[in-house]
Amino acid sequence: MTPIAPRVLVAGLAMFVAAGLAVATKPTRKVADEAPRIDLEVLIPKQFGDWKVDPSIVPVQVSPDVQAKLDKIYTQTLARTYVNPRGERVMLSIAYGGDQGGESTQVHRPEFCYTAQGFQIVQSAVDDLATRFGALAVRRLVATQNYRKEPITYWITVGEYATLPGVGRKLRQLAYGLTGRVPDGMLVRVSTLGESAPAAYAVQDRFVNDLLSAVAPSERTRLIGAFRG
Repeated sequence: MTPIAPRVLVAGLAMFVAAGLAVATKPTRKVADEAPRIDLEVLIPKQFGDWKVDPSIVPVQVSPDVQAKLDKIYTQTLARTYVNPRGERVMLSIAYGGDQGGESTQVHRPEFCYTAQGFQIVQSAVDDLATRFGALAVRRLVATQNYRKEPITYWITVGEYATLPGVGRKLRQLAYGLTGRVPDGMLVRVSTLGESAPAAYAVQDRFVNDLLSAVAPSERTRLIGAFRG
């Protein structure tokens, strides 16, 4: 029998140890089970500042097949349209998931959902949304479909941190995983209809600030994470 080369043996042993560590450190404790149960219908007021729910308009609804996939990921979803006395309307959509530990269960980017509904994403950029509680990193999109133009602002949370999809989210997932915990999280999306994206984003920023000022600190943390100076 041909003897096994030492370097092959070492490499095999290293792979075995790495696999064992991966199993041993696999997160098992869900953050969602440690915190008070979230209820989006209660968390988000139907009236705040000079905004109130407009039941005549609802945000874009997804197709049944897409909805079936989303139901496997999200624990709760909320979709409302708000209007103020000036006639400005903002569509709010929130999706909450109790398991943000991996690719298959994490919240989806709005880009994917809009594209699945036949929209084109014609603009996409990262921006900072200024709030009384700190600068919130957001992504700005513009989605179009025929004559409909919809500027969009969104962000996600992983546990008690706000971030964006990509490297930031992966690092947060990894940090929680190393402590043996599975983070929860949510996607918060606001959008308006109109030709001018800068004007739309200004309305959306006012709406977000009014919403954050209307909720209790603990509820605000669930929406935008805990800012740290």
